[in-house]
Parts: sequence; C-alpha cells; structure tokens
Amino acid sequence: MKKSFLNLSVFVIGICLCASCSLLSSAGLTSKGLPSTQVPDKLTSTTANSAVNVDHAIWDELLKKHVKSNGMVDYKDFKNDREKLNKYLEMLSNQEPTKDWSVQEQLAYYINLYNAYTVDLILKNYPVKSIKDIKGAWTNDFVKVGDKTISLGGIENSILRKMKEPRIHFAINCASMSCPKLMNEAYTAAHINEQLDKAAIEFINSDKNDISKNSAKLSSIFDWYKKDFTENGTVIDYVNKFSNTKINSGVRITYKDYDWNLNEIK
Repeated sequence: MKKSFLNLSVFVIGICLCASCSLLSSAGLTSKGLPSTQVPDKLTSTTANSAVNVDHAIWDELLKKHVKSNGMVDYKDFKNDREKLNKYLEMLSNQEPTKDWSVQEQLAYYINLYNAYTVDLILKNYPVKSIKDIKGAWTNDFVKVGDKTISLGGIENSILRKMKEPRIHFAINCASMSCPKLMNEAYTAAHINEQLDKAAIEFINSDKNDISKNSAKLSSIFDWYKKDFTENGTVIDYVNKFSNTKINSGVRITYKDYDWNLNEIK
C-alpha cells in the first residue's frame, strides 16, 4: 500500500511539473463518441471521397484578416468580428462528423474546430496574459458539436491523436508564443496534406528549435508527445524528415523551455 501511494504521488508530482498541453488536456477526457479515422501512410488531398464537404471560407477570411504570416494574432481587432466568428462556430456545430466523412474532411474539421474555439476562448477572457490563466482551458467541455460538448483536450487527445498523424501537433495552436504558429488560412480537405507538410516544415525550421548536425535543442512538444513521433523511428528520424539541417543519429536531445505568453500582436 505504501509503495502504491508513493508511486501515485510521484505520478501526480510529475504531471504538475510538466504542465503541458498534453498533460493538462488528457486526464479523463473522451471523444464523446465523435468519429476519427486513422490516417493512411500516404495521405492525399481530396474532396472527392467524402459524404460531406465542409465550407471553411468564413474561418479562412477571419484568419487572413487577423493573423499575421508569422502566426501572431490581433485579438483586439478579432473582437470586432465576433459576429462572423460566432456564425462559423455555429456552422461547425451543425456539421457533426460521421464515419461517412473522409479522413481529409475529418482532419480539416477537427483542426479548424480546435483553433477556432481556442481563439473564441481567448476573446471571451480578453485581455489575458496566457491561456494558462484561464481555468479549465483544456478540460472544460465548451466546444459544441451537434448535441455534444467536448473540451479542447478531448479534441486533441481523444480524436486528433487517435488519427495517428503527428503533423497535427504543428497545426493546432494553443495561443502561446512557443506553440506552432496559427496559420493564416483555414485547413481544407482539398489541401490538407500540403498544409500539414507546410506546418511541419515551418515549425521544425523555426526558432522554436535549435538544430545543427551535432546538436538538437527541440521544442518541448517533441518531449510531451514523444510517443506520437516515434511510431516508426526516433524523434531525430522524425525531425530530419522536415529539417533543412539533418541531425546526426545518436545526438543527445535537450528540450527548450516553453513560453506560454499570449501569441498577441502588440
């Protein structure tokens, strides 16, 4: 009994010390029955294989207007388009995914759903210095999909990660400086594979990682979600798929501190 209690204590302390999107959003959360299809080894971009093609034009317009090419967000100006954002969120709510949706449509839908509701969360609590200052940011069920409500953590951990596509970690944005940038275009089934490649290439080759042939100081994302990146090799193998500079095998990886300050245009 004492040993079990000690192990539990160590586990809880570990979670508290590693305050990441992954750990904050995973405990006790489910998909709420929403479907997720595993991504094939070779994902292609297409709209031709789905029962539904979701129109993300409103979100695309909002992103182009309020998000800079570097991913920084003008939340003050975004607030002026609250009506349009609400219209988009309502549309997403009315488009509950089914198993008849293609994997491309599911990926685009869930990524845009996560990102749009993250922006919505920030706007509801604005001004705020960090998303971590918002209680239950990843665990509260406030994302409406059909007659269900799900949390951001549920979307991330119980849907998107179950699709076995590690590039989603570079596409979803948690409104923080160290996060992969919020792309200023909506994800769509017609371009999903190219968009995920772009997100991975831009993030891995950005200042979020310090990479050379003989050293690798990587984003903590590669630590928190290590399991996702090592299905078919090592973390270095995965990074080298997208990195301009190839890291030598066997190099010791260290991880950068995570900056949770809001990704806001000042």
